[in-house]
Amino acid sequence: MNKLIGLTHVTAGYERKTVLRDVSLTVYERDFLGIIGPNGGGKTTLLRVILGLLAPQAGEVCRKEGLKIGYLPQMSQIDRRFPISVYEVIASGLAAEKPRFRGYNAAQRQRIEEVARQMGLEELVHRSVAELSGGQLQRVLLGRSIVSRPEVLILDEPNSYVDKRFESKFYQLLEEINHESAVVLVSHDIGTVLSMVKNIACVNETLHYHAGTDIAADWLDQNYACPIELVGHGNLPHRVLKNHPSTPHEP
Repeated sequence: MNKLIGLTHVTAGYERKTVLRDVSLTVYERDFLGIIGPNGGGKTTLLRVILGLLAPQAGEVCRKEGLKIGYLPQMSQIDRRFPISVYEVIASGLAAEKPRFRGYNAAQRQRIEEVARQMGLEELVHRSVAELSGGQLQRVLLGRSIVSRPEVLILDEPNSYVDKRFESKFYQLLEEINHESAVVLVSHDIGTVLSMVKNIACVNETLHYHAGTDIAADWLDQNYACPIELVGHGNLPHRVLKNHPSTPHEP
């Protein structure tokens, strides 16, 4: 398999606070990597390092030359008051490929329309983003992140903003996208992650990598820092937290 991104003994953080320590990770072509871990464990910091938005304090980050990355952040930065249409937001994902002061060519316009259909937005393309629900807006942003056909698609807690009517279709879309692109998915929902991904990385300051998704309960217990069992329900399994060890209370 071709290596797209490699982190070797990376330590990273902010000012005097270390968030990641001695982290090594490889993302391969057409990988589907699930990143899990407790809140504050460093998942978003890891994404910032992968994206090149945060320089490591130590270690090395290597990316394939000319690597094209699509990114769907946890929170939308779009100002809904700004008069921009669904079509224009999706099209902005091709801005780097369009000559300045020129319109999109026929192939690019066709690609934008294909992605709008893929996202179930073909009837909304001329609407302002101000008119959309949160789930619809998230689909628009996902469309923007894949319209350029990136080699790696990175998603930070995407299920937090997907409306329930589209949730099942959303995960089917990720499987389709994975035929062309590597997918890196950060989620706190372990059940959903395990139903989809090929490999797992658990981040809690350090990183523990597990090839495949046949994960033993003790591995999750040790590396996720929370005892978990999984219960499958169709394509969207749930997670069940086992009882935490009780600690004696002072009288």
